[in-house]
Amino acid sequence: MARGFLLATVLACAAAPALAQSSVTIYGLIDVGLVREHGAAAGPVTKVSSGMSNGSRLGIKGQEALADGWAALFLLENGFQLDDGSVGQGGVTFGRQAYVGVRSPMGTLTAGRQYTSHFDTMVMVDPFQTGTVGDAKNLIPSSGDANTRMSNSLRLTSAVWHGLTGEVMYAPGEIAGSDRAGRQLGGALTYLAGPLVLRLGYHYRNNDTLTRRTSSARNLLLGATYQFASVKAHLAYGIDKGVNSAILRNGSNPYGYAIAPTPSSDSTDLLVGLSAVRGAHTLMASYICKNDRTAFNQDATQVAIGHRYALSRRTDTYIAVSHISNQRGAGYTVGHASEIGSASQVYSAGVRHLF
Repeated sequence: MARGFLLATVLACAAAPALAQSSVTIYGLIDVGLVREHGAAAGPVTKVSSGMSNGSRLGIKGQEALADGWAALFLLENGFQLDDGSVGQGGVTFGRQAYVGVRSPMGTLTAGRQYTSHFDTMVMVDPFQTGTVGDAKNLIPSSGDANTRMSNSLRLTSAVWHGLTGEVMYAPGEIAGSDRAGRQLGGALTYLAGPLVLRLGYHYRNNDTLTRRTSSARNLLLGATYQFASVKAHLAYGIDKGVNSAILRNGSNPYGYAIAPTPSSDSTDLLVGLSAVRGAHTLMASYICKNDRTAFNQDATQVAIGHRYALSRRTDTYIAVSHISNQRGAGYTVGHASEIGSASQVYSAGVRHLF
């Protein structure tokens, strides 16, 4: 049913007559590759995986110009798995993004399912842009109600003022009888000054239910990039506090420990990386350290290196390798943009096409 609904929506938009000063665009991305995993208790495995560099998607976006510099806008984005044709994001039709809003000279207000400000900060600072097996999400926790996104959210983003941009996000828990339970808040500040970009992202999630008060999860991430000619330096520092602030991507104990790993409720993250572009070639590398400040002290580090080659403006190939060192029973795994991973060392190669 979801597949048929999406097709009908796309055809309807494509057939609709163009309106004055308005536009509708159908776009997409197809990404697939080969993955070899080592280090899991079940042994090595080779897989064909979809969406390693970026999640495969089909989207519809549009805008309509209004008076006095205002505009209405919308975006609907479906995620899918190219390897088996299934719908991504747990089968939600437009699980990647779905929002509508208005833009004015002062800023933009959108409502729907959107990326968190904290996650957007991670994308900015990660040399792998949270994709391939070098994905920063392997150690730096993402935020939101579905890994990286907030459903039922409002997002207000200011216009750029002297290089500074601010944004705030809010999503009610939508639990009858409580305005507190399940509530999420977020925001970010971004500063651009020539080759320097600074961004501070924050996310808060209330873990309460209607009948039980537990705690909250808080994630803070400060990121910076600096462009030196063809080489860009990347640096980030994160603070994660509270229950569910650093959920393991793979919580099924893939290493077969006698005592399953314990997700940290008090940790810090450090990322140092670089990306370099020379013609059609792009080199990416990063080092990430997870410091678990709880009594379990389950630290981990990740080292990753990758290469991307542009065959054209819309098609490229990539290779990447990543290794995680877990300490004192930590259970972090090497995943990529669309999979949580199940091993500590992964080799990958793939192709990505945009349309």
